[in-house]
Amino acid sequence: MKVIVITGASAGIGAELARQLGAKGHRLVLAARRENELQQVAQKSGGPAVPVVCDVTRRHDINNLKSIAIDSFGQVDVWINNAGRGINRKVMDLSDADLDEMMTVNVKSALYGMQAIIPHFQERGEGHLINVSSFLARVPRVTNRSAYSAAKAALNVLTANLRMDLQATHPGIHVSLVMPGVVVTEFGKNALGGMPTTIPSGRPSNAQTVDDVARSIIDLIEHPQPEIFTNPSLADISRRYYQDIAAFEAGKHNRGA
Repeated sequence: MKVIVITGASAGIGAELARQLGAKGHRLVLAARRENELQQVAQKSGGPAVPVVCDVTRRHDINNLKSIAIDSFGQVDVWINNAGRGINRKVMDLSDADLDEMMTVNVKSALYGMQAIIPHFQERGEGHLINVSSFLARVPRVTNRSAYSAAKAALNVLTANLRMDLQATHPGIHVSLVMPGVVVTEFGKNALGGMPTTIPSGRPSNAQTVDDVARSIIDLIEHPQPEIFTNPSLADISRRYYQDIAAFEAGKHNRGA
């Protein structure tokens, strides 16, 4: 069984990952800011789980998380940078504070995780880093998510460059990117600026549950690859976007997407 660290574990995808991975007998280290919710997730995981109150925007907290994981279980096999936050602002409405917040929560937090755990993986000669991004980092389908999408695009690039750096020297270390689409969680309600008024109520037809996404990530842990879309249809949409960006954005190749 693996030792798996999950950030953003108090709710949503992170909490469901903890439930499913715990049921499989993996040893978990769960990180989030909300202590009560985190304790509940740890108790319900069904396996050995260490909850760690952690602010992922603080490098010290991330380094402490790594130390607690190693002290608790002797090693880390998988590190999942799952914590993140959205915002509802179009490009022309963004403030400096808006952009700084998105980059700090969605990019710098993951960078801290990468820089904390990769040396441990290098010492062991193996390990698996997973960064949870978004389909919106590839295709601008929701313009009010502009800064969130930009931050996740930056995370995509950092992930790819780290993978390239490690391929030649440490082939036993896997670096993966996960790109969910619409997922039924409280993420939208917790976004800065609240829920956008332009988005209709109800569940979108292509929305996934946290169970769907968690199962995709668990399959990735068991069968590592560079990147996945948790909804396979999104891979085709992404290809169509880059094949003819102008036509896609004009709506000519965007029907049924």
